[in-house]
Amino acid sequence: MWRLPGARFALRVVRTAVERHSRAEAVTETVAGAMERAVVRCVPSEPKLSLSFALADGSHKNMQRDQSEPLGRALSRIATNALKGHAKAAAAKKSRKNRPNASGGVSCAGPGPEPAAACEPVVKLYYREEAVAEDVLNVDAWQDGAVLQIGDVKYKVERNPPAFTELQLPRYIMAGFPVCPKLGVEFGDPAGSLFRWYKETKPGAAEPEGGGPSSLSPSSPSPGWTETGVDERVYTPSNADIGLRLKLHCTPGNGQRFGPSRELESVCPVEAGPGTCTFDHRHLYTKKVTDDALIRTVSYNILADTYAQTEFSRTVLYPYCAPYALELDYRQNLIQKELTGYNADLICLQEVDRNVFTDSLVPALEAFGLEGVFRIKQHEGLATFYRKSKFSLLSQHDIVFHEALQSDPLHKELLEKLALYPSAQERVLQRSSVLQVSVLQSTKDSSQKICVANTHLYWHPKGGYIRLIQMAVALAHIRHVSCDLYPSIPVIFCGDFNSTPSTGMYHFVISGNIPEDHEDWTSNGEEERCNMSLTHFFKLKSACGEPAYTNYVGGFHGCLDYIFIDLNALEVEQVIPLPTHEEVTTHQALPSVSHPSDHLALVCDLKWK
Repeated sequence: MWRLPGARFALRVVRTAVERHSRAEAVTETVAGAMERAVVRCVPSEPKLSLSFALADGSHKNMQRDQSEPLGRALSRIATNALKGHAKAAAAKKSRKNRPNASGGVSCAGPGPEPAAACEPVVKLYYREEAVAEDVLNVDAWQDGAVLQIGDVKYKVERNPPAFTELQLPRYIMAGFPVCPKLGVEFGDPAGSLFRWYKETKPGAAEPEGGGPSSLSPSSPSPGWTETGVDERVYTPSNADIGLRLKLHCTPGNGQRFGPSRELESVCPVEAGPGTCTFDHRHLYTKKVTDDALIRTVSYNILADTYAQTEFSRTVLYPYCAPYALELDYRQNLIQKELTGYNADLICLQEVDRNVFTDSLVPALEAFGLEGVFRIKQHEGLATFYRKSKFSLLSQHDIVFHEALQSDPLHKELLEKLALYPSAQERVLQRSSVLQVSVLQSTKDSSQKICVANTHLYWHPKGGYIRLIQMAVALAHIRHVSCDLYPSIPVIFCGDFNSTPSTGMYHFVISGNIPEDHEDWTSNGEEERCNMSLTHFFKLKSACGEPAYTNYVGGFHGCLDYIFIDLNALEVEQVIPLPTHEEVTTHQALPSVSHPSDHLALVCDLKWK
């Protein structure tokens, strides 16, 4: 009998390197073994382990047992469950035998002895062909590669195999737009997992040769589904898929072993796309990821759903936009396609709903090699994504402007100046705007680091002086990060600054100073005047220049968005052209059926000096 030597035994992870000719063969060989599968999930930080297996009667059992419980108790419970399953199966068989037949009589097997009462099956756990002692604790007994025997059925124990914790397809799918499933993988990763896409067989269409699609496993899709030929994580439906639902067969893996496969079907069929979008022509300039010497950077206010779905937005701000084009499910398709098509290294987004970040942006951009961080404001927030092959995240230094202004000694002098103007100070401290600051390190050269800042300044047209104060706080904080914490690292500062090139905020950023008599200090009238002079030491430039507009709605158009770069360390290689005026105004203004936001994305390629 096998017994643990000593009080405890470290978890043994058996890793078998198997060479296979294809990824599909790997799944077939893993799943289609001689034994059934008993999957054990055992995590040190949790008091219970889970055990999942299928009984001979077809029922599926998922048991939760204390890790500190002796194995004998768990085996006894399994035996009881197996006996109950046998009894249910026997009762169902008897019911079928006694069911009235077509002639109105009762179908029976004829006279004969009643079957003997079912006995509780023998349940044993073996490891290395020896029975595991029943006083061994569950946490140590259920080893990877052990064999569970229930009566005559044997199960191979798989401890902590890769498994999906979350798997979801988007609700709204359009032809020509990438479908990016939302994935959560435990003990594995999406890169090591396998995917295969299917689509519904059109009514009346002939089945493929052989009676159905080629099999991945015993549970492969039914003959109502045909393979698309795509075995990647992302699938882009074609016009031929319109009206058909999609199915994804996926197997979690970690590069060495695979876990139980799962399938999911789309709720709705593929819809027709909107035709040409405003960003399609721009994608011609961004077909490939840039080389290591360049940093393709995107800044984009994607229009928060919390603002797009109000009655005011539908009737006053965007009355020209078709109502369905303001719905989140529709806009997410456009946003995903636009962002993934830029093949960017850095993406700074504003007006990001939390659920949009987690359910839409992360799955889509992760599938294209980017990782992201999120900072909530109130109802929406900021997101910064970076290409994992080029950068790793070293640290984050986010702040809320009004909190930093009041509590950080960096801003003591500024706060003292503002305190001379109580009305203005009160308004400034009421604002919820935030600054997201991420320090990234090159994966190719650890000496190369960069400070990426992202913000969305106060929006009100009369809030010029508030934006000046917010920018002064931002630049002081960014200087602290890029000079004190990480000496002499370059800065990229993206955002929706709600300021045109003629404003004090823009003048302050570009020139390095703002005089106390600038008109923006009285942007909301004499009552909120707060005259002061400000300076900063950065040498910054707008990488994309001063476009005629980056925001185009029915009642306003102007340049509000910028990518400011540190001229001491960075220069512009190219600016991706904005959509033409004809493209922007095809449906009068933004947003529209062909553009998901009221802003335009700024895109440029930067390089180190």
